Amino acid sequence: MIGIDTSFLVAFEIREHSRHEAARELALARQEEGFAISTQILAEFLHVVTDPRRFESPLPMEDAIARINRWWHAREVHVVPTGEIGGSRFLELLRVHHLGRKQLLDALLAATYLEAGVHIIATVNAGDYARFEGMGTVAV
Repeated sequence: MIGIDTSFLVAFEIREHSRHEAARELALARQEEGFAISTQILAEFLHVVTDPRRFESPLPMEDAIARINRWWHAREVHVVPTGEIGGSRFLELLRVHHLGRKQLLDALLAATYLEAGVHIIATVNAGDYARFEGMGTVAV
């Protein structure tokens, strides 16, 4: 199973994104493995794709919600909640790696996926996860 990060989901869903085609190709090629998505990704996605400072044509909130709803209910997607154990691992990653505020959400996602047994993340930003032991990436 491959975990999805926000950068991958944005690239997949937004045509004007420079990695749009690569994200689509990866999803098609790896769909048999299945995908994991955290509730954190849904909130981050909404924040990013509706922002007019990031895109010439940001998505209206209603459209963005419809897109994440499709992911949430897709047959090949497993929803991974951040639970108590994931929270404990998150705190441990913060302590061990001395992370700053810009790495907090990456650490939370890595902790959530690792606790769920997901060891690969599809991302545009592979370097964001390199420091986390046991976490690999598939970059688009």
